Amino acid sequence: MKRQLFSSLFAMLSVVTFAQTPATTNINMAGYPRIMPDHSIQFSIKAPEAQKVQIDLGRKYDMIRSADGVWSVTTEPQGSGIHYYSLVVDGLSVADPSSESFFGCSRMMSCVEVPYANDDTRFEVRDVAHGSIRTVRYYSTVTRSFRLMYVYTPAEYDKNSTKKYPVLYIMHGGGEDARGWVQQGRGDIILDNLAADKKALPMIMVSFDANVGGFDKVGTEILQNVIPTVEKDFRAEASADSRALAGLSMGGMYTLYVGVPHTDMFHYLGVFSSGWFAKSSPFMNADKERDANYAYIDKNVSFINQNLKQFYITIGGKPDIAYENCQVMMQHLRQVGVKFDYYDSREGGHTWPVWREDLYLFAQKLFR
Repeated sequence: MKRQLFSSLFAMLSVVTFAQTPATTNINMAGYPRIMPDHSIQFSIKAPEAQKVQIDLGRKYDMIRSADGVWSVTTEPQGSGIHYYSLVVDGLSVADPSSESFFGCSRMMSCVEVPYANDDTRFEVRDVAHGSIRTVRYYSTVTRSFRLMYVYTPAEYDKNSTKKYPVLYIMHGGGEDARGWVQQGRGDIILDNLAADKKALPMIMVSFDANVGGFDKVGTEILQNVIPTVEKDFRAEASADSRALAGLSMGGMYTLYVGVPHTDMFHYLGVFSSGWFAKSSPFMNADKERDANYAYIDKNVSFINQNLKQFYITIGGKPDIAYENCQVMMQHLRQVGVKFDYYDSREGGHTWPVWREDLYLFAQKLFR
């Protein structure tokens, strides 16, 4: 009887403890946000002088004020992975002081990490050999200034001083920067786990800032600044067979702009949640660049197919804001005969949980 009572109390305590689990993205052991068992999120903040407080998690939730000025709300269940959010206090959107902030949406944004299922460790830190992320300063002839990029080297990199490695050059989306793939994207964790499971070859990954002022400048930055720096300062294989170029959203368009006309330099291209605009857009002369890109493709189908070992295109289902652009672009590629692989996650939309999976799948196709 006592054993049964103890077991019941332990089970109840376990449920309560789990129900009050703070998010791993909280700062200094802050109690909120909390992840609930159904993956809904409980937010709480003290703002006694505020008249209205909301949580903006893609959808806005009105918070309820208690007598002591504490505002709280519980959201609907959320998908696993990282989610941007903001506090909206009397109409002003601000970061939550209880959460880590990441650069996204063109400003520092609060983020909350919703855990993955216990058996899904693809994006979690595991007890495996870990690579390193190195902060590299280099001089850009485009911006005429010193800039930062982040270079991931695999766990074995420092153990063999003669071995050279293939390189994945990867770009963030609009409103983000070089930090995206090493922070929100967990690129190093993904590549560590894949290498440990022998699902992908050990590789260097370079996450650089593509915010240099337009398509033509991005091309110059990649070809004349980023790649030469990496191949000079790291043991990087300097061949098309050993180079991959990828990007999400805006970075996907940059991948098309730079990679498609340079398949003699990159034998692997990854376009995540992207595609040339299906409708006319004033965005950085994108219509002009799209038309020029399509014209090049139409005249060089055989050359492109011969060079590319992997042209990987992904989308986050119909909720993805790039869905129509992606479908129209793929229709054009099919019509002219360009070979590519396509993955649709069916859900998730235009978000980092989708792009983490894109990298996880793309990396397994590289340098084989």
